[in-house]
Amino acid sequence: MNLNSIREAKQKELKTAKHLEILALLDEINAECEVSFNDTISIKTLNTTNDVSNKIEKIAKMLKPWRKGPFSIDELFIDTEWQSFIKFNLLKPHLNLDGKIVADVGCNNGYYMFKMLDFNPKKIVGFDPSTHTAMQFKFINHFVKSNITYELLGVEHLPYFEHKFDTIFCLGVIYHRSDPIKMLKDIKSSLNANGEAYIDTMYIDMDGEFALTPKNTYSKIPNIYFVPTIQALQNWCERAKFKDFQILATKDTDLDEQRKTEWIDGHSLEQFLNPNDSSKTIEGYAAPKRVYVKVKI
Repeated sequence: MNLNSIREAKQKELKTAKHLEILALLDEINAECEVSFNDTISIKTLNTTNDVSNKIEKIAKMLKPWRKGPFSIDELFIDTEWQSFIKFNLLKPHLNLDGKIVADVGCNNGYYMFKMLDFNPKKIVGFDPSTHTAMQFKFINHFVKSNITYELLGVEHLPYFEHKFDTIFCLGVIYHRSDPIKMLKDIKSSLNANGEAYIDTMYIDMDGEFALTPKNTYSKIPNIYFVPTIQALQNWCERAKFKDFQILATKDTDLDEQRKTEWIDGHSLEQFLNPNDSSKTIEGYAAPKRVYVKVKI
């Protein structure tokens, strides 16, 4: 597989009129910043004029919908659909990224990667084929000025990447793949010796080694293929030759973590659940729960 030709094609996709306008506006913003990576990634610009503040707000609104976050830039608060710090704080006690080469597969706008900077990794590479979230990353990183690499590539490109990784995060991706075991094998083949992977997925809270295969949608999401029980997920990992399957946490997805805000278009979790029984999705399946696991090679 020729990754450079894929990269060139994706770069062409970035060059829409809207994206070029955003990049031109960004070029006009040259602000010194102070950044803190708390639950909200907070950016404080120094000596910013009203004109610059207006440009920042304009770009942020042009980049709706915002799914992962939240972020703040001065007085502007980007109240994202997901309170992503809830997930990160579940993983945080288990992280040791010091000096490691890290990948975040399905990295969205980079929220988790920005949070990882405080853990002193040697290198961070994000993988996500979405040009929309890549532009959100460019916007935030214009102020953060990190050395994070953002690749417009998917998990299927990992085995062909130029180098391997010590730690790979693959959060909220596996149920979007029609061959989850192939995905796990691709992750494993991309890890260095003694490497580790952090994976989270929606799961079915029942005993047994099986997976739900939604007919059309699950929680109104169309591209979901399999929602496993935890035992089935462990079987997938073991078939991919991972070891030391460790459950880090389980959690219901609730309206504190995912909800509609002014920064997204369309609906969110409240509209994805049965209005008469929040323990079920709108389709009648069990409402989303997530499991977070760590595996090693």
